[in-house]
Amino acid sequence: MTSARNVFAAAQAINADVERELGPPEEGLAPNSHQVIMKSLTSNTRSYILAIAQQINGAYEKGWYDACAVMIRRLIETLIIETFEKHGVAHKIKGPSGDYLFLRDLIAATLQETAWNPSRNLKAALPKLKEVGDKSSHNRFFVAKRGDIQPLIGDIRSVVQELLYQSGLKR
Repeated sequence: MTSARNVFAAAQAINADVERELGPPEEGLAPNSHQVIMKSLTSNTRSYILAIAQQINGAYEKGWYDACAVMIRRLIETLIIETFEKHGVAHKIKGPSGDYLFLRDLIAATLQETAWNPSRNLKAALPKLKEVGDKSSHNRFFVAKRGDIQPLIGDIRSVVQELLYQSGLKR
């Protein structure tokens, strides 16, 4: 019995050494679940959209809620830009230097856009999603909790789904 324990302990030590030396996989691990962004929602889109969605889901399932909120913010920003580009009006969301505007200005432009038809749900949800992302990104005293993300999952889904369709990334 003691030799079996010794073998098991040695195997665990070797595994820990290998993990420490190799580090995590180059492109990260796939999440075990898709509690925030359903896999079917982002399937057959661009690889960077899939990667961001995986990071959102992985951070949520690990309880890394600030990371999750920041990645939600990033996904929304990316999808807004994709949508304006698809409709040929990206110039509306660029500053004088040609750089894209900050998220608050991207959202303001989205709320006023006429080249495509943002839904009432999108218009209502965007400010809420931005708020939690901003707090997690910029407020040094704020630490997101599950209760900050979980009530927004329906809004996240509807915003992501609408922007994927409006941008032409999903049919």
